[in-house]
Amino acid sequence: MRQVPAGPRRARAAGSSPAPAPGPLPVPVPGPGPSRGLLPRPPRPARPLLPLLALLAAAAVLFLSWPGGERGTAGPDPPKSLRDPGPPSERALRTLLAHLDPARLWGSLLRPLLHERLPGGPGSRAARQHIVSHLRSLGARWHLELDTFVAPTPRGPVAFSSVVATVAPVASRRLALGCHYDTKALPGGTFVGATDAAVPCALLLELAAALDGHLRERGEQDPALTLQLLFLDGEEAFEAWSDSDSLYGARHLAAKMAARGHPAGSEVTAMSLLVLLDLLGAARPAIHSHFPESHRWFLRLATIEQRLRRLGLLYSAPPEPPFFRLEPPPGPVEDDHLPFLRRGVPVLHLIPTPFPRVWHTPGDTEANLHPPTVQDLAKVLLVFVAEFLQL
Repeated sequence: MRQVPAGPRRARAAGSSPAPAPGPLPVPVPGPGPSRGLLPRPPRPARPLLPLLALLAAAAVLFLSWPGGERGTAGPDPPKSLRDPGPPSERALRTLLAHLDPARLWGSLLRPLLHERLPGGPGSRAARQHIVSHLRSLGARWHLELDTFVAPTPRGPVAFSSVVATVAPVASRRLALGCHYDTKALPGGTFVGATDAAVPCALLLELAAALDGHLRERGEQDPALTLQLLFLDGEEAFEAWSDSDSLYGARHLAAKMAARGHPAGSEVTAMSLLVLLDLLGAARPAIHSHFPESHRWFLRLATIEQRLRRLGLLYSAPPEPPFFRLEPPPGPVEDDHLPFLRRGVPVLHLIPTPFPRVWHTPGDTEANLHPPTVQDLAKVLLVFVAEFLQL
């Protein structure tokens, strides 16, 4: 991925303008002195409506944070079955979270990925086999597909292979969760990419395990909405990041899915939402909303995090800042979502900005991960996916 510097920005895809500043806007209250640049005004009486306005602003944020609350904003409405589902009870929430297994997440799913995973190399094949083997071991009937191809790169032709896993692929709509599993070739050192993106891959595998019983039942019911996991190869550039030297797997897969028929039109138009995870695993991630089309879902994540914090179900607690920040992002980020975004897929990009300090260095290892943060992210994402799919 690449963060585009502030200032003049590279042209974005149509319909992919940055999200508006989320969250409640503070109500401006004049100070006691004269306004700068205006003639002095006599003191005004107290405004009893200000508390009411603040209350209305807070209520508006809560309304917008619920799926379907932004009926008048850009972007498609969520599927009818997703509107106003109501949050799970505290008892149901605790029961759902009990399906997460921190030891499985860290020892069985993450550590086997903490090695070099260069496209076309033995590390890549081992990582791909780990992903496929885990999904095949589950009770849910995952339809597994490898999108394998050879593409020219600055270092010659390279074989890439992305993993596409779908429960009930004939379902008319899909929630897609994605990450990349390749690592960057660093000169003079081994790069294992713990945050980039072994942890995101392990999180997706843990979600599949935690939801296995629900997904098995869902797959037997001919559902209208299902879950899809994308483990993309070739996200990293081999040399300097460019349109041709980056996002190899995402570009190939998005084109292939757009050309393949589906009851919704194509496999791309079947995506209700693509949630892309990247650079996760370090402490204190600052994750922002990047697109107005998916802003309602970002607010849902923020609301889930706030609720879990309030119930004491997260390691993270005040005064630690929340993971999901309501201020605008520092700037756009180029990542695997772009080929799908350009084809009209709503995207929720879960990437911390600024990037972790170990980004693209040999220091991006297990030693620099923060296990409580990884476990907290797993909890928030599990609740989000269960709510979205109405499990």
